[in-house]
Amino acid sequence: MVYGLRESDKHFLWSLIGAIGIILFWRGIWGGIDILPSPLDRPELSFFLGLAILTFSGLIFKEFDPLGGLEKGVIDVLHMIQSHPEKKDYMITYHDKLNKKDVNIRADDIKQFEKSMLLIHEGGKEIFIPLHRIKSIHKKGEVIWRM
Repeated sequence: MVYGLRESDKHFLWSLIGAIGIILFWRGIWGGIDILPSPLDRPELSFFLGLAILTFSGLIFKEFDPLGGLEKGVIDVLHMIQSHPEKKDYMITYHDKLNKKDVNIRADDIKQFEKSMLLIHEGGKEIFIPLHRIKSIHKKGEVIWRM
């Protein structure tokens, strides 16, 4: 069975590629104006000044968080499943923190999901599952998404 990249791996990879792109862009800019005299000729000073600007602007925390925004992937898959005519073919695995084990639920047991919670009716009870606890989604036994 061939597995694709996990959602967290994809997100980290795209963040890394974006960071490399920004670095190369600014290297080109600085290379172009390198002929001008500047107090920033020392690489250490330039590096720390750039890092301080990224940190204080908050950009480094919003754009390059390797684990941030992982819920978007599972939300997209859940939207697709919710509108699929054969929901019964899908199985969702999540980690139950209370019982300390992984639990499988059928996708047709899902009543709705809102913001970052999945709502399931099971045995006359409503169960709320945070999306970050979902580990994988299967279709007919084959993994289509995993954290």
